[in-house]
Amino acid sequence: MNFHKTPVLTGVPFHYCPGCTHGIIHRLIAEAIEELGIWERTIGIGPVGCACYCYDYFNLDMYIAAHGRAPAVATGAKRADPEKIVFTYQGDGDLAAIGAGEINHAAIRGEKITTFFVNNAIFGMTGGQMAPTTLIGQKATTAPYGRDSETMGWPVRVCEMLATHEGSYYLERVALDTTAHIRAAKKAVVKALRYQMEGKGFSMVEVLSTCPTNWGKSPGEAMEWLQQEMIPYYPLGVYKDKGATENV
Repeated sequence: MNFHKTPVLTGVPFHYCPGCTHGIIHRLIAEAIEELGIWERTIGIGPVGCACYCYDYFNLDMYIAAHGRAPAVATGAKRADPEKIVFTYQGDGDLAAIGAGEINHAAIRGEKITTFFVNNAIFGMTGGQMAPTTLIGQKATTAPYGRDSETMGWPVRVCEMLATHEGSYYLERVALDTTAHIRAAKKAVVKALRYQMEGKGFSMVEVLSTCPTNWGKSPGEAMEWLQQEMIPYYPLGVYKDKGATENV
């Protein structure tokens, strides 16, 4: 079988570090957009962070939002033209730190947008500072001895938090550490976009990702750390799917 490169991605080489899985996530989203036949009416909202140049990679109309404000920009784009398919692409620093209020209220309002949330447990682009998702004991430039719950609080579980809001429609956490998990992630991306096509409420796919550079690990070691440390604290699975109960 010949390899097919989706035209929803441009030919610009990714700038991401070796072992980072942003590129895989980009491809899964682009393939889903092509397969669903929504290329011509999709708008992406990029973040501040490692993916701030995503407009170079997605062959789409793109906005770049101020730090943490992608859900607000997406809300405006979707409400201005409800026929558009609008997604945000955000890291854990962008979404769960300065953007925590924005993402919570987008879910509370049940905005008919889709969020792809990349959780690598660190502030990547700005040098490896502790993020809201940094694990207990995990070292960062602002937590050189490791995160301490007594003084720094506990890592936030975003899917679990947003699942409490009535306006959230579909929430799933996936990972990219195995072929089986990558296939499951693709299905989650397709489902989230399909729900938006059907006019449903807020959807989010959280993707556990690696950051070998700021974790101080090789790509292989980073993948093992994700499996051994991140997945136990951030369990994979569906945290809300109103479509599953509505169709019973």
